[in-house]
Formats: sequence, structure tokens, C-alpha cells
Amino acid sequence: MAFDSLTDKLNNIFRNLRGKGRLTEADVKAALREVKMALLEADVNFKVVRQFTKSIEERAIGEDVMHGLNPAQMVIKIVNEELTRLMGSETTEITLLPGGQTTVIMMAGLQGAGKTTTAAKIAGKMKSRGRKPLLVALDVYRPAAIKQLQVNGDKVGVEVFTMGDRHKPADIAKEAMRHAAANGENVVLLDTAGRLQIDEGMMQELADIKEAVTVHETLLVVDAMTGQEAVNVAKTFDEKVGIDGVILSKMDGDTRGGAALSIKAVTGKPILYVGMGEKLEDLEQFYPDRMASRILGMGDVLTLIDKAQASLDKQDEENSRDMAARLKKGRFDFNDYLESMKQMRKMGGLSSILGMLPGMGINRNDLENAIDEKQLKRTEAIILSMTPDERANPRLLTPQRKYRIAKGSGNSVAEVNRFIKQFTQMQKMMKQMPKGRRRGGGFGGMGGLGGLMGGKRGGFPF
Repeated sequence: MAFDSLTDKLNNIFRNLRGKGRLTEADVKAALREVKMALLEADVNFKVVRQFTKSIEERAIGEDVMHGLNPAQMVIKIVNEELTRLMGSETTEITLLPGGQTTVIMMAGLQGAGKTTTAAKIAGKMKSRGRKPLLVALDVYRPAAIKQLQVNGDKVGVEVFTMGDRHKPADIAKEAMRHAAANGENVVLLDTAGRLQIDEGMMQELADIKEAVTVHETLLVVDAMTGQEAVNVAKTFDEKVGIDGVILSKMDGDTRGGAALSIKAVTGKPILYVGMGEKLEDLEQFYPDRMASRILGMGDVLTLIDKAQASLDKQDEENSRDMAARLKKGRFDFNDYLESMKQMRKMGGLSSILGMLPGMGINRNDLENAIDEKQLKRTEAIILSMTPDERANPRLLTPQRKYRIAKGSGNSVAEVNRFIKQFTQMQKMMKQMPKGRRRGGGFGGMGGLGGLMGGKRGGFPF
């Protein structure tokens, strides 16, 4: 995630505070100096950093905090609250007109920010909420822009309206509104053209579109990897065209994340969504309180639950219930393992899940070192090289069968033996556990799968 480096630095600062027991005013000020440096290195706007640390200092250096039973925890609580306030405090939704009225959403942004993909992601979300969206191709300049929107529209099952690249965007928008009215489409998403940089031509074109049709929501997509430049872009767009909200794309990349902490304070506009991957489902609602918890290394269980619910279809839910029942009886075979891997992959992978769990006690680098995604694929290949009977009953795995499996999966016999031994040990451990402590469903019993999930040193122990 974008804040991994900042999270590690803040955790080190707070770890030092906890080690002091009682805090002095000098301790708090020294810690806040380090916090200030960490935020500046994360590319947070310097004016925002100055006001942020000032607010924390005013609240932290007080009688209740300094002489409380756990002053370090009180300081962390204050930092958490101020981070949440900085990012907007409340979650903001896209405002849709009630009833059957058509809501028009104009997507704006620079070229390369991920605007077209984000438009399709939002259309997919609208469809899942019972709306009938229409994507409109207004980028008549960029090669293959219309085709890209059509491909993404097909993926989410949403119609794309296009008149090719020989008409003015404002005229296409007007025709799209007539098409939507005739076909009962009640959310129209206008995918406008971007530029490599802000220029008067782009701004005028957006103004012309707004004049041609009634736009209810103007959403700006900015690339989180551009740091403070994203904040500057948002400020300029708001001044020139007027925006109602911001969507941060590429938040899963190797970026410092300062834009998310600065945009609301600098522009006054809320962040609505954050893009956490290339897949069309990788668009998360932005919750300031949850993001603050993630930044401070406190996990984000609520988002994890949301992702689990969104990723599991009816068949997955039935499989999870069946798996839970088998786990309660101490039964777990290779088919269950494959199902667990499938569900975790839908949720972004094991490292993504662990990153949202509180109290892991390890930083991102350690997490990446502990989890070997390639090993997960090798393990999956081993299971897929087994027959259905072998997957259901590991006792059938004779040396000859193991040799065949190793050859079929591209692994050595030693690697196959190692995996089967770990799996058998896990089965024994689960049978020995008291029935009340066996947990299933969701990920197929995360605790029991730990030693099998691709650790570089013989499994990831959790």
C-alpha cells in the first residue's frame, strides 16, 4: 500500500514512546518532530504537516495525557483522530438523484491517471447497486481510448455509447442523454479526454460539456504516485472547472501516499474512492477512519470484511459453509486448500489480507520476505497435478505417485514431500484442537493454513 514506508516509521516512533512509560513535554515534542519528518518524506503538503503536528501538540501536552495511566496510547489515539479529521472525518458517497431520475457523472483528469478504467469500475459498482449505468466515450483524441472503454464496459456488463472520433464531445454527450432516456439508463458516466498537462483547451472542453448537459457530479481522477502534484492538479481543476470529489488511482503502487493526506485539507474536496489494483473490482470506498488505522498499523478489519463479502458469490458462500463444517470435524483436504487459495486471491492475495489484520507485529518488508507468492503457485501446481482421489485422501500418495506429481508440477520430489508433510502436520494439529477453537469459513481457517502459505523459511507462522 502507498503508506507502507510511513506506517513503518510511525510505528518505530510510537514504539519508542511506549518504552518510556511516563512522558515529558520534551518527549512529545521530540516524537512530533520525527512525525513531521516522516510526513514530509511521505510527500504530505508542508502547510498541512505544520498544522497537523501543531494540533496534536496542543492536545497531547495536557494534564490528562501526560499524567494518565498510559500516556503513549493517549498520544497515539490523538494522532489517529487528527489523521481521520485531516482526511475528511466522514465517508462521502457519490450523490445520486432519487427515483428514476438520471444522474450524470463527468470523469475528469490528466492523461494516464486511470480515468477510463475508473469510469468502468464505478459503472460496475452502480450496476451492483441496482442502477442501470451508461458509459459514454468522449475521448476522441487518444488512440484506442474508445476501444479501451468498450472492453472495460464489456467486463462489467455495462453498455458503452460512442459516436466515434469525428464529433465534438459536447455533441456526443447530448446524444448520449437522449439514448439514456430512451433506454431507461439512470446513471450516465462521461469519460472525457485528458491531456499530458493542464491546458486551456482541456478546461474549455469540460466547460462546453457542462454547458451542453446537466452534470450532477464532477469527479477528478488523480494518480497517487505523483504525490503533491496530484494535490496541485486537484486544486487547479477545482478552480477552473469545479469538482465535487476526488478518486485516487494507483494507491497500491510504490508511492509515498502524501496526496491522500493533503487533498481534503488543501482543496476542501473529499476523496470518494481509492484504486488498489488493475482489476475492475479493485476500487475501494474511501473511509478516513479506516485509512488512518491502516496508516498507524492498526489494521483494517472492516474493509477486510467488506472485501470478503464482495468477493464471495453464492457458490463461494456454500463452499465456505461446507469447509467450516469439515474444519469443525477436524477434516481438511487438498480441495479445501485450493478453495482457500481461490478465495484469498479474489481478495487481493495473502499479503493484502495480512496487511489489514491488526497486531501482526511486522512491517511490510518483513511481510513480503515472509510470503513467497511464487511458492504459492508452485504449491497450487502440486495439488493440480494430483488426481481427484489423491486430493481427497493424502494416504494414497505412494512414492510412485509423488514422482508423477513432481514431474507434472515442475517440482522436485523433495518439494512435494515437504508440502505433503506440512499438510499432514496441519491436519493432525486441527484434529487435536478443542472443537470450540476450530474456526472455518471465509478463508478456510487462516490459522491452520499459515505454515503452508508460501513462507520463504518453511511457511509463514501465524
